Amino acid sequence: MDTMLTFVGLVITTLVALFAALALQTLLLRVAFALMQPATASRRVPQPAVEHGTQLVARAFSRAR
Repeated sequence: MDTMLTFVGLVITTLVALFAALALQTLLLRVAFALMQPATASRRVPQPAVEHGTQLVARAFSRAR
């Protein structure tokens, strides 16, 4: 009986350690992704110039008439 209780205690301790390791790994992975975020944030598509938009509106307006 004592051997079974020791084995159950070992299994429970192993499962707790497993879940703690998975939680720590998930936390570190999220931190790594958060640190990588600014490297891709600077790649923005440049906005078209106001003049280009004005030309498009003028063409659309002239075709509508």
